[in-house]
Order: sequence, then structure tokens, then C-alpha cells
Amino acid sequence: MGGATPKARDRGDGALRRSAARLAAVQALYQVELSGLPAEDVIAQFAEGRTPDDVAEGERAPAIAQADIAFMGAIVRGVIARREGLDELIAGALTVQWPVARLEILLRLILEAGAFELTERSDIPPRVVINEYMNVAHAFFDAAEGGLVNGVLDAIARSCRAEEMARGRG
Repeated sequence: MGGATPKARDRGDGALRRSAARLAAVQALYQVELSGLPAEDVIAQFAEGRTPDDVAEGERAPAIAQADIAFMGAIVRGVIARREGLDELIAGALTVQWPVARLEILLRLILEAGAFELTERSDIPPRVVINEYMNVAHAFFDAAEGGLVNGVLDAIARSCRAEEMARGRG
């Protein structure tokens, strides 16, 4: 769970905070998934700059401290609220031999968060969303999973934001 990439730092503080928020959102979704805690409790922990497993009492995790917590919370809430529809979009981009249920939990959460942004955040160009979630995938996995994230999110973007992708805005 490394820090921001040099590329992210060069884009400015707002972009850095959103990049950190995406990583934190996936971490929070993972925590909700494994612990069964309510999303709002986990979001509150992140807002305080801590997670039970990563930070000793009273310390703030550096990546969380940089995150746009409101943006992170919106992603977490959105994924949880729209999970079924997001999983249908993801399934449509996967092969029959590789259904959503077969995905590793963390990889599924990355794809759900990316699919949520692609479908609900038209203010963010699709290529930015795809690149950001590839970066999140690379924080946890090797190149193969990053390639899968790229392919699945690109297919979703071409489906739900076809005009932007065709114009090259994405």
C-alpha cells in the first residue's frame, strides 16, 4: 500500500488527494467485506486517519491523511449501494470461464470502485478512472491483474461512455 506515484504528485494536490482516496476506498471496502462492519463505521475510522490493522492507536496513516475523505466515502457508499449492477457490468466484460465470483476479493473491489466511477462520475474522464484503478491494482498485485483491470474498465467505459471514448476525451 505504497504512497502516491511521482506522476500523481506532479498533478497537484487535488489529484493526489483523489488518488489517495481511491486507494483508501478500496481498502475500506475490503475492511467492510472482511469484518462485516457497517460502511459508515469504516469510513469514520478512515476519516480519523486510522484503520485497526494498519495504525497504532493515536497515529495517522500517511496515505489516509492525504485522502479526500468525502470522495472516498462517496465511492464506498456508491459501490455498496450499487454492487449488484456494478457486478453485472463487470461480468459483461469478463469471459464466461472467468465469472465475477471467481475474482479475488480485492480485485473485485477494485473493479467495482472503477465501474462505479465510470457510471456515476461523468465529471471524471474515463481514461483517468481507468488509469487510477490500474495504479490501485499495481499497489496490490503484479502486472497481470493491472492488465485485467485495464481491460475490464476499458470495456465498461466503451459501453457506458462510448461517445467520450470515441472522441478521445476519455
